[in-house]
Amino acid sequence: MLNKNAKIIIPGAAGLVGQNLIVLLKESGYWNIVAIDQHEYNIKYLKELHPEIEVILADLAEEGEWTRSFAGGDIVVMLQAQLTSKTADPFVRNNITSTEIVLHAAKEYQIPYIVHISSSVVISVADDDYTRTKARQEELVKSSDFNYCILRPTLMFGWFDRKHLGWLSRFMKRIPVFPVPGDGKFMRQPLYVRDFCKVIMKCMENQPERKIYNITGKEKIDYIDMIRIIKRVKHLHTIIMTIPFGFFEFLLRVYAIFSSKPPFTADQLKALAAGDHFPEDHWWETFEVTATPFERAMQETHHDSKYSKYILKR
Repeated sequence: MLNKNAKIIIPGAAGLVGQNLIVLLKESGYWNIVAIDQHEYNIKYLKELHPEIEVILADLAEEGEWTRSFAGGDIVVMLQAQLTSKTADPFVRNNITSTEIVLHAAKEYQIPYIVHISSSVVISVADDDYTRTKARQEELVKSSDFNYCILRPTLMFGWFDRKHLGWLSRFMKRIPVFPVPGDGKFMRQPLYVRDFCKVIMKCMENQPERKIYNITGKEKIDYIDMIRIIKRVKHLHTIIMTIPFGFFEFLLRVYAIFSSKPPFTADQLKALAAGDHFPEDHWWETFEVTATPFERAMQETHHDSKYSKYILKR
């Protein structure tokens, strides 16, 4: 069992999972937390919300003074990841190079356990830069000498969400008509990030030996139904309209020309429609975590008095 005084090091702490995980860790009595990230805008939220923890602004793809923070560490929770980019280099840099350096630092300072956050894409039909580099990142952990637990989450949403459902909900609020590709009946397994963070914490505490778990949303729901629930939860009057799949893909490609960081790419659209059904490892039983129903999780996401106002930048 992990001691409440244990030193917890979190590379990539300023993203969606890290922001939520630190909230949960503090609620659970953990206080000796080192948060490391390169995103200056997002890291200011960590400093604002958690002034008592150590927050380090650093590029994990470059060796530097930040590695000294691993000294005396009890566990590393690796969250760093490049999620979107129009070119391959950022994926290689932030998914592979950063992992090599983090693992080297963990080995130098003899960290006894690692929790690595991978992605369900490594077992999906998708084939893109994100998928390939996440798969390589996972292999680096598996081939290391560390005792580890690897978690592969599906599409996540919740507080601080800057992407996916978070972006879609904000987009819906700004426009009178919300376009949905095809008939919108693409089965999804959305995962509430707060539930996922509870799984991470159980993994930290129980420390299963060199295990891999697929962490899918327990509830299966079509994409168009997710959109309808978001509309209902946010009390919007937006018209939801289905449009031909090919035309929707064309619009995404045009948008990507003018956006350096498109929130939703044509490749992700193909993955959405591919019909992936990820294996369920019944994490709610393994880790004894109650899964939050999608609509209730959406209510918590958009109507929390403290955290709903915080939105990260990409």
